[in-house]
Amino acid sequence: MRAAVLHHTGDKTLDVTDVTTASFGPGRVRVKMHRAGLCHSDLSAMSGVLAHPTPFVPGHEGAGEVLEVGEGVTHVKPGDRILVCWMPPCDVCPSCKSGEGHLCLSGYANLAKPNFEHDGTLLPGIVGTGTFADEAVIDAKGALPIPDDVSYDLAALIGCGITTGIGAALNTAKVRPGSSVAVIGLGGVGMSIVQGARVAGAAQIVAVDPTANRRDLSLKFGATEAVGPDGLDEVKERLTGGFGFDYTFEAVGKPATLRTAYDAARTGGTVCLVGVGARTDMPDINMFELCRNEKKILPSFYGGDDVRRTITKIIDLWRAGRLDLDSMITHHVPLSDINEAIRQMHTGEALRTVIDIT
Repeated sequence: MRAAVLHHTGDKTLDVTDVTTASFGPGRVRVKMHRAGLCHSDLSAMSGVLAHPTPFVPGHEGAGEVLEVGEGVTHVKPGDRILVCWMPPCDVCPSCKSGEGHLCLSGYANLAKPNFEHDGTLLPGIVGTGTFADEAVIDAKGALPIPDDVSYDLAALIGCGITTGIGAALNTAKVRPGSSVAVIGLGGVGMSIVQGARVAGAAQIVAVDPTANRRDLSLKFGATEAVGPDGLDEVKERLTGGFGFDYTFEAVGKPATLRTAYDAARTGGTVCLVGVGARTDMPDINMFELCRNEKKILPSFYGGDDVRRTITKIIDLWRAGRLDLDSMITHHVPLSDINEAIRQMHTGEALRTVIDIT
């Protein structure tokens, strides 16, 4: 079978090569991948911004069909349609028992069980998944059944980026009707934040990104205005009298854009940090302004709630016609063209690319 392998941190391209699956057994499932989503976190792991042992198979957004289940697996069976959850709640750890299943660390623990073998070397899929492959063996808890009316295309993206962005607006920030919102960074997550803010009833949603085509797309998804980074101060002055937005969202993962989000929020407002950056990146917000301005900085990880609840909420809103998820997909490519898809994401040509594994 084929898989796209990153051999060394910093490599710009993936090697689509022959591998075999590994570590099937009790509590595991073997999945035939139909679709995978290319998420910016995959690129961050390739570059080393997000530390990950190499070699590995990227791809943590995916959807497909269960081929085989290991001993003790009862919630899915061969033939079931599933999406891949890269951080599945274990339901027994302190985070899960407190209702915060999105903070469960089981996904990282799954790295200890390599998913693939290549040229005699065992290697993991990214955070225990690895959806850029014809098949993958994953922890059974990470195989979440999907309804028949949800396509593999949508299911793959719901598995991470869509859930992360919409959940940040609805679960973490809890955007209020009639409020003002600024979203900084319009990748797949940022665009999902825009949709989440619209669903929550925000009156003003300003989308900020240096890429013109992404700004244009944001207007389709609910932004009321879209500007480049150099236009944010002007729109803040015009819409809020310079006071600032009720909610700002950082969806890039850089200290500079967090600083921008902080400065754009009003005194007493909410700054929601969604972008994941490097361990070495330190924000430059000082202790005095943190106390004096009383701006609430709320980090949001994987949608800010038990991922199963958030996914159910998203599917219900999509069925009701309140979310446009289909238009999030701007490109389809076969697995053999994965490196072209990576180039398109780096240049901003593509918003969300779905990899056709079949």
